Amino acid sequence: MIILWTDALIYLLILVILALGLYLRGKEHIKRPLQQIGRSKIGMVSLVVLLFFVLIGLLDSVHFKPSDDKKNEIISLLDSWAAPLREHGEKTYSAPFATTLYSKEMMVLPDGSMQWGYPRLEFGGRHLDNPENRIADILQKAAYGLAQGVGLTGLFMLLYLMVRRGSPERSRRARRERSDVTVRPEPAEGLGVSSAVNPSIKAVWTVLFIIVPLSTALIHLSVYYHVFGTDKVGEDVFFQAVKSIRTGLVIGTLTTLIMLPMAIIFGILAGFFRGWVDDVIQYIYTTLNSIPGVLLIAASILMVQVYMANHESDFTSVIVRADMRLLFLCMILGVTSWTGLCRLLRAETLKLREMEYVQAASALGVKQDMILLRHILPNVMHIVLISVVLDFSSLVLAEAVLSYINIGVDPTSYSWGNMINGARLEMAREPIVWWSLSAAFVFMFALVLAANLFADVVQDAFDPRRSGNE
Repeated sequence: MIILWTDALIYLLILVILALGLYLRGKEHIKRPLQQIGRSKIGMVSLVVLLFFVLIGLLDSVHFKPSDDKKNEIISLLDSWAAPLREHGEKTYSAPFATTLYSKEMMVLPDGSMQWGYPRLEFGGRHLDNPENRIADILQKAAYGLAQGVGLTGLFMLLYLMVRRGSPERSRRARRERSDVTVRPEPAEGLGVSSAVNPSIKAVWTVLFIIVPLSTALIHLSVYYHVFGTDKVGEDVFFQAVKSIRTGLVIGTLTTLIMLPMAIIFGILAGFFRGWVDDVIQYIYTTLNSIPGVLLIAASILMVQVYMANHESDFTSVIVRADMRLLFLCMILGVTSWTGLCRLLRAETLKLREMEYVQAASALGVKQDMILLRHILPNVMHIVLISVVLDFSSLVLAEAVLSYINIGVDPTSYSWGNMINGARLEMAREPIVWWSLSAAFVFMFALVLAANLFADVVQDAFDPRRSGNE
């Protein structure tokens, strides 16, 4: 197993989230907003979609070198499982579900004669003796994949119902009802959970019955066809779009991990101590904001390229070079994007330091560091959480924009920005190659939409001004 820098940070982020979850477990001021999120249909549906993307990203973050690979290539679990998509390339462009190339060329017929036409693909649809039966074959294989997905989701649902019925809480409630003289009727239940308790559970299972069968259908079809076609060098576009998920998640999460310490520390210190501390911190983030972000990112990426060129022995693998550039891009985005949250935390701390309980703690002689940790930091965490969720989607879009202008991730990396950048010339050719841009748009749209919807629900749940009006 090989651990890249971004892999290590992803594992660290998972450990931090688990530790934070254990620490906040049972705390009433956290339990109430989480219960509100759990009752929201939109919030739970968007969370399921986000977790689906996260699962793919985690599979693509476990890297290793195959024992039987003579190329000394580093691949991930996702690469290993999607080997047919990765290895079954074509000569050049082919349309989605096509059996021939997208452009005509001279073909050598079996009798040795030459003909101008559309050559058959080497892998896409090669199982068909007659390409005219393609539509019926696609429908048949799609139905088989959908049936697999429905059966798999049904199995998960059955296991869920069994666990719910055998849970200790449910058993205690049944014993209490049997011991009562008058047994009150149960509320109407849906999928094993009272709809009055958690009305969003039906929406969650509905979206699972959409996502899982659709995924299994696409996976089954991708074995026989190029579902989203191929690009200029014949690489499967569906594989590119799926591989780009990890890049989008890394940009959104690791940048936040780098940004949060600076924003929280500087924001709280500036608001609490004021005076020269506040002046110095304001000067720092005001100066940083005055520098054009695009120019700073471009200069930083150029420095990384020069460093890697001068130390080629340390970056012998293409994936290691691409990972280092991705990590540095996250660092630069984190350095340039902490100032907004810092301003919010400074303003909130200025208000909190004048509250009665903070003044009382100071009058009783409580040390300033304890006041910051016990009274200030917990009361600004709702702002931190809301900002983190809101900034995630903007960072994913920022990667696409930066890659489009060639100062984003490495050109050899899979990212939606690189796909959009490559589609510029494809949209200008005749006939138009539209599927690369469409695939990147669909996947990016799904991730960003789910993140934005979930951010709205989180903001409603954790904002004390909104919760106080309910």
